[in-house]
Amino acid sequence: MSKQLEKLADFEREKEQREARNYQQALHNVNQQKQKLASLEQYRIDYIKGIQQTGQTGVTATYYQQHLSFVGKLDKACEQQMQVIARANMAADQRKQMWLKQQQKVKAVTLLLDKKQAAAHKKAAKAEQAMMDEFATQRFFRAKNTPF
Repeated sequence: MSKQLEKLADFEREKEQREARNYQQALHNVNQQKQKLASLEQYRIDYIKGIQQTGQTGVTATYYQQHLSFVGKLDKACEQQMQVIARANMAADQRKQMWLKQQQKVKAVTLLLDKKQAAAHKKAAKAEQAMMDEFATQRFFRAKNTPF
């Protein structure tokens, strides 16, 4: 029984490690998506500054309209990236919950294994004490029956 519990505990620990890696990967993905958003936002800011600088020298309305249209596309790309981040956060939260559940399983199996091992040690100690008591009893009777 103990060997089976040890195998189960090992299996559950490996599963916990997989869940922890999956959670870390999900967090990494969230961070990558946030970096993409930051890059998009910075590009948008730089692009607007470029339009403003070019606008100081004078541009046509068509030129200005085209660039504003591109800024609108950048805004839309930023919004889409925020949605990607929200989905990535949800996935990371799900991975975290799976990891936490697996941690609970590992703790439960480990606790059960510890209880079984403690019971086995207690039983072995009790058997050893019984053997020592029997040995002491036999020695007492031998000493009593042996004439001086």
